[in-house]
Amino acid sequence: MDITTRDEQEDILILNNEISLLREQVKTLKTRLAKYTNNDRHKRYYENNKDKVKQNAKKYIEKLKEENPEKLKEYRHKAYLNRKIRNSDKSVYAS
Repeated sequence: MDITTRDEQEDILILNNEISLLREQVKTLKTRLAKYTNNDRHKRYYENNKDKVKQNAKKYIEKLKEENPEKLKEYRHKAYLNRKIRNSDKSVYAS
């Protein structure tokens, strides 16, 4: 019972073509982005420079202690809550 005019049908076709083009563009951009994010080079870097990464993290925490202890409290509280959730999930699966 849905009667559409030719102009509306042409508009629908144009929009569908646009949608398909945009989907292809998104797909190509995702593949290009994958080259820079979460690949083996990142994993190898952290494996090879484990000590350096840990040392930089330690420096950051020390700097944070001096400059903004409230932010450090916030980080630790958030970590505590995440651990609490994780442990409660493990206990649910264990029983």
